[in-house]
Amino acid sequence: MKSRSAWLVYIVLRLLFFVVPFAALMLIGWTWWLSAIVATLAAVSLSVIFLNRQRSAASESIYAWRTRDRTEDDVVEDEAVDAVDAVEPHAADGSSGSAAPSAPREQ
Repeated sequence: MKSRSAWLVYIVLRLLFFVVPFAALMLIGWTWWLSAIVATLAAVSLSVIFLNRQRSAASESIYAWRTRDRTEDDVVEDEAVDAVDAVEPHAADGSSGSAAPSAPREQ
């Protein structure tokens, strides 16, 4: 499945999983906010149960899009940063990891 069609199928099904219960609940007279809450819960549940393949295809297309311009140098650099982070978790952001109190201010 092409990445564009994978995204399109995933988005349309997610919208349908929300719109159909929302419209049905509104037609039977529920308030809009309660219909929205119940429809959202139904949409999340249905998408977790039935859209695993589409979600995987969409996430693979995101990964392919994000890594399409990476060079070998970028890969080696990322591996080096990950190796340093494995040894010293706070080395990459420059923090020492400790919350040392600051010196008292003179008045």
